[in-house]
Amino acid sequence: MRIRSLALLLTGALTISSLSAQTKTTKATATAPAATAEPAKPAFQLFDLPYATDALAPVISQRTVELHYGKHVVGYLHKLNKLVHENDIKERDLARLVRFSSGAIFDNAGQLLNHLLYFKQFRPYEAGRVTEPQGALRAALLRSYKDFDAFKADFEKAGGEIFGSGWLWLSTDEAGVIYIEKTSNAGTPVTRGRVPLLAIDIWEHAYYLDYENRRADHLRAIWQIIDWEVVGRRYEARAKGVQL
Repeated sequence: MRIRSLALLLTGALTISSLSAQTKTTKATATAPAATAEPAKPAFQLFDLPYATDALAPVISQRTVELHYGKHVVGYLHKLNKLVHENDIKERDLARLVRFSSGAIFDNAGQLLNHLLYFKQFRPYEAGRVTEPQGALRAALLRSYKDFDAFKADFEKAGGEIFGSGWLWLSTDEAGVIYIEKTSNAGTPVTRGRVPLLAIDIWEHAYYLDYENRRADHLRAIWQIIDWEVVGRRYEARAKGVQL
């Protein structure tokens, strides 16, 4: 749409006689507008996706990514920043805030952290590609499972057992022991002193547009977009706490 700007030219005339008759001039003094404080910088910022919104399709559609990231995650972020401001909270380490908070602050901080881990662990879909963890993470998994397929079966089974909304996790402790964990709502292994490695969102907004009520199909498909290099780095850096 073309936007036309109209300028209004104001003109005025003073006659010579009126100037000569003027015996006194009044100098106008400009009053500077009162300085307004800049709005405080939000405590937490929206993270960027490491891929295009259509890169995970057909496992996760572009529409789901746009709604999930652009609406749900943004909503948690805005609510958290509002709560942090209203309660004068100084903590800026998101994992620490999750671990030591409760109520609405925990809910929104937990969801923000969970989604940060979730969206950062994916890589663009490639037809026919099958990947598995390597290195130290693979060795840790094979200490508990006879092979990777056995781990996947247990993981998917646990995801199907979650009632309502929640998260499915692969986590570890500082000793490197592997756990499959289930949490409700905004729950996270962080509150148990464990390090999250792999996060699968079981809230319906994560899969319902693409799979409707077929959660099991979603869990079977999601292996195709897991970036095991990211998950493996989280495992190797577990002594440092939560890693993205």
